[in-house]
Amino acid sequence: MRGITYIQGDATAPQGKGVKIIAHVCNDLGGWGKGFVRAVSRRWPEPEAAYRRWHRDRAGNDFALGAVQFVQVGPYLWVANMVGQRGMRTGRSTGVPVRYEAIDTALGRVADRALELGASVHMPRIGCGLAGGKWSRIEPLITERLVGRGTAVTVYDREG
Repeated sequence: MRGITYIQGDATAPQGKGVKIIAHVCNDLGGWGKGFVRAVSRRWPEPEAAYRRWHRDRAGNDFALGAVQFVQVGPYLWVANMVGQRGMRTGRSTGVPVRYEAIDTALGRVADRALELGASVHMPRIGCGLAGGKWSRIEPLITERLVGRGTAVTVYDREG
């Protein structure tokens, strides 16, 4: 079993061959506009549009913490919108929005899809930016849910 591969670069331009899934964390409020999602939207409009529809129509679908929406953006490329954040940070916030249990559940769903597609998974340090999470809590979830099931995972740290 290989571990997580860490590289400097842009997670919206995943390295390697074959089918790839770019996984990232979204909030449960339908908000899209800060953090990694801006890089996603600069490259493809579909993930944001799909996420906003998914949230808007949530009374009739599975939109909730731990849910994942897979949006195909190329012949061999998917974006996984993982709902792993309760709300957003504001100037009055006292806690962090990250929900580790939701990220854990979502990563299990990403692993299922990766195995189904024969895909590798690519991501920034999910849940650790605007969501306020700690990588020391997220990394073991990725190792257990993805790497432990044989899925290659690359984590991208932005250059500069």
